[in-house]
Amino acid sequence: FPPARQPPQQPRPRVAGHSTAWLPLLVLLFAAGAAAQSGCLSATFTGGRTFLKCNQLPVLGASLHWTYHAGNGTADIAFRAPSGADGWVGWGINPSGSGMAGSNVFVASQSGGAVSVLTTILRTTAPTLDNTALSFDVPVPASAEYAGGAYTIYATVALPGNTTSQNTVWQAGPISGGRISPHPVSGQNLQSAQNLDFLSGTSTGGSNSRLHRRNLHGVLNGVGWGVLIPLGAMIARYLRVFESADPAWFYLHIACQISGYALGVAGWGLGLKLGSESKGLTYSTHRNIGIAIFCLATLQVFALFLRPDKKNKYRVYWNAYHHSVGYSVIVLAAVNIFKGLNILKPVTGWKTSYIVILATLAGVALVLEAITWAIVLRRRKRNQAHGGANGTGVQL
Repeated sequence: FPPARQPPQQPRPRVAGHSTAWLPLLVLLFAAGAAAQSGCLSATFTGGRTFLKCNQLPVLGASLHWTYHAGNGTADIAFRAPSGADGWVGWGINPSGSGMAGSNVFVASQSGGAVSVLTTILRTTAPTLDNTALSFDVPVPASAEYAGGAYTIYATVALPGNTTSQNTVWQAGPISGGRISPHPVSGQNLQSAQNLDFLSGTSTGGSNSRLHRRNLHGVLNGVGWGVLIPLGAMIARYLRVFESADPAWFYLHIACQISGYALGVAGWGLGLKLGSESKGLTYSTHRNIGIAIFCLATLQVFALFLRPDKKNKYRVYWNAYHHSVGYSVIVLAAVNIFKGLNILKPVTGWKTSYIVILATLAGVALVLEAITWAIVLRRRKRNQAHGGANGTGVQL
C-alpha cells in the first residue's frame, strides 16, 4: 500500500457566462459520470448480497460497495478488483493517518484454487504480512471469491472512531512461489488512496495534493532544465555569429539561463520535499542526478560573476569551464527527465511531447550549426584576404 497519495482528478471546465458552446462538453461529462456510476451500481454479488452505495475507485479498476448501519456504526463491505489468478488484491482503512503505515487491510489471494483472506496491520512501509487481528472490530469474518478475472472481498467492519469519514487504501500485486509479493511502486499503485464518507458516499482523493506536487515537480524541471537551459545554450552558440544580433543574443542567453535555473531550482527543492515525505521509497539515481544538476548549474551562476574580459589571458580557461559544465547540465537534465517520467508514469503524451521538443531543438541546432559554420568560414576567408584573420572571426 502506498503513502498517502490522492488519485488524479480531471480538471473541471469553467463555464463562461451562458455560452452554449460548453453544452456539448457538459453533456459528455455528465454522460461519462453517469456511465461510470451505472457500471458500479449494476454489479451483482453471490449469495443475494446487495449494497446501497458504491464508489468506482479511480485507479486499478477497483470498486467499493457498502451499506452503512448508523445504529451500530458498522458497514457491510464488498471490494472488487481485477486480477489474474496468480495475483492478489487488498483493501483497508487507516485509522491513524492517511499513509500506508498503520493501515488495517484485508488481502485476498488463492492457492490451489482455494481463495482466502488475510487480515493484517501494515505497521511499516515494508511490512511482514502476518495474519493478525485488526485494530477495529470485524463482527462478521471476512471472506472472498474469485470469478470473472476479479477478486471480491466481503467484510463487515466497525468504523474506527465511530466516524463515517475514513482514510481508505487499496492495492493489487503478484503472487510468487505461492507467497504474496510486493506490489509495483509506480503508476496507479502509488495513487490508490482516498478519504471516503460512508454516510454520504462522497470521496476525496487523499493524495491529490501530493500527486499535484509530483506533477508540478516534473513540469518545473522539464521546462527549466529540459527546455530553457538548452534553448539558452543554443542562443549563445548560434545567434552571436550574426553581427546584427550583438548584444541582444547575450541578454537573451542570460534571460533563458536565469529563468531555467529559477524554475529548475524550484522543481529540485519540491523534489527534495516530496522525497522527505516518502519514507521507505527512494529513487536514488533520480535524486542523485538531480543534486548533481543543481550543483553544476549553481556553478554556472557563479561563472557570471567571475567572467574575465575577452582580452584577459584566462578567458580561454573560463570558456572551457563554462561550456563543459553547461553541456553537462543539459545532458544530465535530459537523462533525469526521462527517469522522472518513468517514475511518474503519466499518460504517454507527456513523454512523447518531450521527445518531440528534444528532437525539434536538436534539428534546429543541426541546421544552425551548418549555417553558422558556413558564415564563420566565409568570414575567416574574407578576413585572411584582407590580412586580418582574427578581425571579426567568431569562435564556435
